Amino acid sequence: MAESEYRCVGCGFRVKSLFIQYSPGNIRLMKCGNCKEVADEYIECERMIIFIDLVLHRPKVYRHVLFNEINQETVNIQHLLWKLVFAYILLDSYRSLLLGRTNEQTSLVLITVKVLIDVLSTNFAFLCSFALAAKSLLNEVSRKREILLGILISSYFKIFLLAMLVWEFPVTVIFIIDILVLTSNSMALKVMTESTTSKCIAVCLIAHTVRFLVAQVFEPTTFFTQFGSLVYLSSLFRIL
Repeated sequence: MAESEYRCVGCGFRVKSLFIQYSPGNIRLMKCGNCKEVADEYIECERMIIFIDLVLHRPKVYRHVLFNEINQETVNIQHLLWKLVFAYILLDSYRSLLLGRTNEQTSLVLITVKVLIDVLSTNFAFLCSFALAAKSLLNEVSRKREILLGILISSYFKIFLLAMLVWEFPVTVIFIIDILVLTSNSMALKVMTESTTSKCIAVCLIAHTVRFLVAQVFEPTTFFTQFGSLVYLSSLFRIL
């Protein structure tokens, strides 16, 4: 993402341009010099199709978003990074409240302080463990800002937590969202580093596990609540 060049969504090869515009609304998509296919077919796709392919974890759409959509030529990377960090903290704070880590009789100030300490400490542990795991397993010591931006963007599944403002879901749903965030982070890391799937999953699994363990310091019963809900949901599927 730090490079001014774009990427072919199929093979990841660098291309200098994705299309030629002859007039407003009249463009011709460029082909990749490596695989000879259209470099980025998502340019002509609707946003909903792009979002669906993101949910399906297709590597092509991750390359489109992380390299071609978010590029220094079109986006202020630093400004976008700070906005994503702010949104990430807000969603994590809401997640903490959903997990019932606060007492209803506690004052609003104490609730806010507890949630912020919880969110900041767990995410700090996540970043430190992620950096160490990436350095040891992937030998990634450069492009720290770009990889962080990719991890934040690939955590888009956290947006589904907002559905709980309208509908009431069991705690299991939060647990499932956490798993989807982990798999999405792994796909984004694989696309950005071009490492093996197993190593990328291992890095993200280590980071998310450390984050989870640190969270238990603030609420030890969270794990048992989630595990119990997951077992209950599995039993319902077996009955059906």
